[in-house]
Amino acid sequence: MITRVYISHSEQDIGLAQELEQALWAVNLESFSSLTKKTESISDAELISFGIRHSDCVVVILTMDGVLSPKVNEEIGLAVGTDQLIIPLLEYGEKLPALISHLHSIGFSRDTYEDALGVVIKDLRQLTKLDWLKIKCPHCGEEMTQYITPQEEIEKVLLEGTDLKTMCSYCENAVYLNPRTFKPRSPE
Repeated sequence: MITRVYISHSEQDIGLAQELEQALWAVNLESFSSLTKKTESISDAELISFGIRHSDCVVVILTMDGVLSPKVNEEIGLAVGTDQLIIPLLEYGEKLPALISHLHSIGFSRDTYEDALGVVIKDLRQLTKLDWLKIKCPHCGEEMTQYITPQEEIEKVLLEGTDLKTMCSYCENAVYLNPRTFKPRSPE
């Protein structure tokens, strides 16, 4: 069962990592990244080792900066060495590092990153049971949980080009969710 995901990324790609973190949070998965977790008494190397060893899979964000990053490549090496499930997010035009060149990657551009996040969530859903969705209402700001929308309904909404619709259990306003990332759309 997958409950915790390690996010490997370069310093320049922290925004992309935060988007992934939010999408994972929405489907009730914990995420960890050495760049977002800091402690005074634990070294970066120990944080990385702890994070990867205590995660159920590693998602690697590979932009040009990520492919060239020594830290990202070290994290890939540790993930391979500990036999972790690795899901590479590969920016179009880049090549997978040698250690994971045999893996299938999820391609993306900056304009299609949300689509790639949707594929990550769909893949994780096929590997583990995701029951709950966490939503922060854009109207009242309250955080609520609901059963996650069945994948068939998500596929239908994607084909229609519309949003998922739900209702806030606190303020009872309609809430529209991005069907890829489950992120609430801002109210009109």
